[in-house]
Amino acid sequence: MLDKYLPKLDLHGLDRDYARILLREFIEDNRKLGNKTIEIIHGKGKGILKRAVHEELKINKLVESYKLDNFNDGCTVVILKK
Repeated sequence: MLDKYLPKLDLHGLDRDYARILLREFIEDNRKLGNKTIEIIHGKGKGILKRAVHEELKINKLVESYKLDNFNDGCTVVILKK
């Protein structure tokens, strides 16, 4: 199970475009703070937010890797570059 104190961004109820903007800002802020691992909560639903999040993570130059949480597929764990 992941550390309950990891920085988290909850995107429930947001549209794709706004979620992408918040995701970029969250990644930049956490990189500046020196955080290596963050969590993005996109929910399960129809998978629209999850796809948007993963598309954004794939092209973001600050992201080293990402994967769905092993215990909750409504959450993606992101490892940031140093």
